[in-house]
Amino acid sequence: MTIFTYTRVSTLDQNMDSQMEALTKAYPEAVHRQEKKSGTSTQGREVLNLLLDMMGAGDKLVVWKLDRLARNTGDLCQIVNTLESKGAALEILDQKIDTTTATGRAFLQMLGVFAEFETNLRRERQLAGIAAAKAKGKHLGRKASLTDQQKKYIRQLHKGGMNPTTLSKHHGVSRATIYNVIKEQ
Repeated sequence: MTIFTYTRVSTLDQNMDSQMEALTKAYPEAVHRQEKKSGTSTQGREVLNLLLDMMGAGDKLVVWKLDRLARNTGDLCQIVNTLESKGAALEILDQKIDTTTATGRAFLQMLGVFAEFETNLRRERQLAGIAAAKAKGKHLGRKASLTDQQKKYIRQLHKGGMNPTTLSKHHGVSRATIYNVIKEQ
């Protein structure tokens, strides 16, 4: 029986220290793996998928909290089914859930529903905030690299025969930006 721990954070500037500390304290001899990827889907999470492929009968996957593993019930059920089909188990340390027991499996499914609900609420709040900002006339996204006056001047120079490479160097922008300005006519 091998115990694997899995730690995940969403962005490069977050750190895994508290997760690693808790998992190492509980299972110092485990095989520890880490990943910096979004948890909204299991797609693109190479470390998690590799762990799931490696696991066999009697093995256990341990995570610190449920949201470090999955943020929706579909992914959670898929992970649990994969583990069960291999005869492996899942333990969520913080919530004291172990899928080797019926109570643990039932509680895990309930937590999965709440984790998905929380993700959906967060997404709704984010979309509402974006809509409110747009309604107030706030510009969202990156600041424009060229003013309308500069764009007009670039178009004139281009019509006069200046090539996009020279224009991009002269204005300190990429050639793609110059081509987009030319296309806007």
